[in-house]
Amino acid sequence: MTRVLVTGAAGFIGMHTTRRLLERGDSVIGIDNLNNYYPVRLKQDRLAQLADHPQFHFEQLGLEDRSSLERLFRDRPCDRVIHLAAQAGVRYSLTNPHVYADSNITGFVNLLECCRHHHVEHLTYASSSSVYGANRKVPFSVEDRVDHPVSLYAATKRANELMAHTYSHLFGLPTTGLRFFTVYGPWGRPDMAIWLFTEAILAGRPIDVFNFGRMRRDFTYIDDIVEGVIRTSDTLPVPRPVAGESTAGSPTAPWRLYNIGNNQPVELLRLIEVLEEALGRRAEKRLLPMQPGDVEATWADIDDLQREVGFAPRTPIETGVQRFVEWYRGWQSAAVSEH
Repeated sequence: MTRVLVTGAAGFIGMHTTRRLLERGDSVIGIDNLNNYYPVRLKQDRLAQLADHPQFHFEQLGLEDRSSLERLFRDRPCDRVIHLAAQAGVRYSLTNPHVYADSNITGFVNLLECCRHHHVEHLTYASSSSVYGANRKVPFSVEDRVDHPVSLYAATKRANELMAHTYSHLFGLPTTGLRFFTVYGPWGRPDMAIWLFTEAILAGRPIDVFNFGRMRRDFTYIDDIVEGVIRTSDTLPVPRPVAGESTAGSPTAPWRLYNIGNNQPVELLRLIEVLEEALGRRAEKRLLPMQPGDVEATWADIDDLQREVGFAPRTPIETGVQRFVEWYRGWQSAAVSEH
């Protein structure tokens, strides 16, 4: 039985990843600070899906709380860490920068230190497609330069990748970063477009469609993402010789970076059409220009992840959106009946 620490276990990807690990027989220590960036009730409902499993232990804990994190590693040793906790959101970082520094920078240093001193065999952590900033060459490759982030959130994720390399190089800690592309599905985040659009359409409110609907996103269904996360956690990186200057692997350190996405970008207007079909309602669209910190398109080159860990996304947008809509209606119906 592998003992896995999952940070952000009450989060969207964290809950699904934890459930899959438990289903395959691992034991999981989950931590989350249960902050109020979006409704805590959703996080608590996610945790309720895991709470009865005998191999699951949860603690409410913030990564910036160094002494509590060190105690957890001492009292509940783990073999691997899957780090999915972070202060998320591009637009929120424009007005709340210190939260990102505390959680995504200080918290990550604390986690690296604990992994180093407690001999964790592999740290797999969430980076983001936002590190590609205003890059125009698509699809985005992990070999592309990522020197020009356009949001503080993106800058913290790039910093995580560099910090992980330092610990891999100096201390031999195996680390793998996954640059997530737009993840969606049941139990998703309320600040993401699919949720916001669904909520507004059902309420008869207009939806804000930025860049006049011409934005494209590499929407990736949660089940595909979880399969990739766990396959990556099972695959330890090793130092490897590289031809030229590689930005995705290291000749001196057990360190690796991958894109994880669907490799099939969808235009925002097409996503809205799919949602309208699933909901059986038309959307009133309010077409707006691009917002600061946003990028026009994301598209993942996933060749490395397919070749090295066997990642193969299988869920088309039509199937994934239908599953999300069915879950959303059921969850909202349950909330109404409770009150």
